[in-house]
Amino acid sequence: MISFIRGKLVEAKPTAVCVECGGLGYDVHIPLSSFGKLPAIGAEVYLRTHLTIREDAHILFGFATEEERELFRLLIDKVSGVGPVLALKVLSGMNVDQFKACVLSGDTKTLSKLPGLGKKTAERIVVELKDKLSLGPVSSTGMDISGGSAQIARTGENAAFHDAVGALVALGFKQADAWTAVRNLLGKPESKDMKLEEIVREAINSLT
Repeated sequence: MISFIRGKLVEAKPTAVCVECGGLGYDVHIPLSSFGKLPAIGAEVYLRTHLTIREDAHILFGFATEEERELFRLLIDKVSGVGPVLALKVLSGMNVDQFKACVLSGDTKTLSKLPGLGKKTAERIVVELKDKLSLGPVSSTGMDISGGSAQIARTGENAAFHDAVGALVALGFKQADAWTAVRNLLGKPESKDMKLEEIVREAINSLT
């Protein structure tokens, strides 16, 4: 099992990165929550990882925090019908603390709004994970959801626009709908202080 990857960040998209390590480039799928914590291109990046082995592919998933990886593993190991792709969408749709609050309070309505989830899957998540989560950190490392490199500057609005649309399409929304939702959101004055993951989550709310 590959526990982590450390190397130079070569390419970063809202749902995937390329990390150069030992002369090799590794494609790593990430949730949107991890994208906001990435360093600048060319800098060293450290990601906790989870390797999924299929007959046709070995797929590496990466996470900026141990809490994200542990929640990802809980979802794919304990909840029937939730695989790695859907678990990644869950982590992209809300942060760890928000997810745990929804599960512990039985808020299936909010959970079912996440892309690809639906009411029945949301109910299974609550049933299977309610006794396995607490409002404290999933592990002792703590979670920092305040910072990250995805802060939106007015000079970077065009890049943020395309990154947000790309993330929504990867989460299963139609490109035309994603385009409209992000454009409407970035047209508001308050969007200049929003991080990329906040833009995507606000757009998800407007689309569900």
